[in-house]
Amino acid sequence: MPVSIRDVAQRAGVSVGTVSNVLNRPDEVSSDSVDRVTRAIEELGYVRNDAARKLRAGVSTTVGFVVLDGQNPFYNDVVRGAEDEATRHSIAILYGNTDEDPTRERMYLDLFQEQQVRGLLIAPYGDVTPRLRQLKAGGIAAVLVDRFSGDGRFSSVSVDSVAGGRLAVDHLIATGRRRIAFVGGPFDMRQVTDRLAGARAAAENASAHVDLEVVATSAMTVDEGALAGARILSRPRREWPDALFASNDLVALGLLQSLVVDGRAVVPDDIAIIGFDDIPFAGAAAVPLSSIRQPSRMIGRTALRIVLEEASDPDSIPRQTVFPPELVVRASTAGR
Repeated sequence: MPVSIRDVAQRAGVSVGTVSNVLNRPDEVSSDSVDRVTRAIEELGYVRNDAARKLRAGVSTTVGFVVLDGQNPFYNDVVRGAEDEATRHSIAILYGNTDEDPTRERMYLDLFQEQQVRGLLIAPYGDVTPRLRQLKAGGIAAVLVDRFSGDGRFSSVSVDSVAGGRLAVDHLIATGRRRIAFVGGPFDMRQVTDRLAGARAAAENASAHVDLEVVATSAMTVDEGALAGARILSRPRREWPDALFASNDLVALGLLQSLVVDGRAVVPDDIAIIGFDDIPFAGAAAVPLSSIRQPSRMIGRTALRIVLEEASDPDSIPRQTVFPPELVVRASTAGR
């Protein structure tokens, strides 16, 4: 059994109130009592449950963070950024991975509500606005991560994915590519549809004719990227696209894997590939992968800072923080 404040009081021969005063207001206690309580704490190995104390005072020391895909290094870096900022405020992060599963998403939202977290950060799968309204009504602030809040009801921290999609396809067009495939999905994810919208805008506004097709995947994973690559390579060679824009780097790595294993298409001479996120593995791939970079740790730090501010001031006006994307060019899209 853990040592309690009553055990300390009994060992020191003082009241529980005196022990509490020594812990919280030692200047109001005699030096003899301070010495006796301090000695009892050391002898018993008492550890103060500061989290429970703050919870009783109505101030939680935890923030919940729900992410789409815990296997994606991008989200790992976002969480690390939030943890860095949380440490500065003596806050702990409770982390939940939904794996793009709405049922798991609801489970974590219920769990964090039961835990009465101080605030919630969420990279949502679908539309969670009604649920976040319930949390807000219950005193739990919420900030969307990697998702722009279109209606402005909640604060959000994201990258301009439409601009990122445009950057990617503009780059492919500039290297001479004219038959481009957007590879990704599912299309009920806002990040995917925004990146596709940017890709379409770039293709439509190009000075030369550009064909943009869509190759759907059921998830944004390496395995789904590899399957999509195999489907593309099963076509007659004359029907292959000359460039692939993947909805994220994991899909891009799967595409690259399928092309390298097949061996008939050389990257980038025959087919160029660009991803999105610029995860650490992108630069270390067999053919270093071009990508659209998101400032992942800055996203996490900023989101944590905002949710703590809103927890302290529930009447604060929601804000939309949008970072610009950055094109990172590597060997996978080198010019012909």
